[in-house]
Amino acid sequence: MRLHVADHPLVAHKLSVLRDAKTPSPTFRQLVDELVTLLAYEATRDVRTHEVEVVTPVATTTGVKLADPNPIVVPILRAGLGMLEGMTRLVPTAEVGFLGLQRDEETLEAITYANRLPDDLTGRQCFLLDPMLATGNTLVASIDYLLQRGARDVTAVCLIAAPEGLKVVEEFVGDRADVQIVVAAVDERLNEKAYIVPGLGDAGDRLYGIV
Repeated sequence: MRLHVADHPLVAHKLSVLRDAKTPSPTFRQLVDELVTLLAYEATRDVRTHEVEVVTPVATTTGVKLADPNPIVVPILRAGLGMLEGMTRLVPTAEVGFLGLQRDEETLEAITYANRLPDDLTGRQCFLLDPMLATGNTLVASIDYLLQRGARDVTAVCLIAAPEGLKVVEEFVGDRADVQIVVAAVDERLNEKAYIVPGLGDAGDRLYGIV
């Protein structure tokens, strides 16, 4: 597993505003969208391309185009939906799948309740979107879901991560696949309720309200 922490002043600034408990939901949603676009720039650094001929107004040159098959972006419902537009803005040709998982608050295990993904992901570059990498259980379940369908190139884009969760993901992945985690920050720890400290609260509730 490879970890990339996006060390950039704009990333740090936007994340600081997201952490502020006084930031209202509309501003929170806008900042998540902007922050994910910045993280997507880092996450797609190794996206596959092939050469194409380009005719400019002056001459013919060689350029690049995203290779087939197109990457697939998979937001983890529901909070991951708030990251989707920021990702697809940068990669508009990507296909979009959906994976619904929620954390059992007693066992902290991830429960799958919905999916809309191709049965075969062989040869596809997959980008998972989930704001919080806390215990790591949800991300492990999501990665496992993709690997079972043939994916071997998975990048997870998260706003923040806890060291405990990163360790869980690293131990699960081993040498099974090429997995990269791209985050804006790695926080201190998890608290007794498995929330990231200092964190930014429940990302889903802050994006969409408490339901």
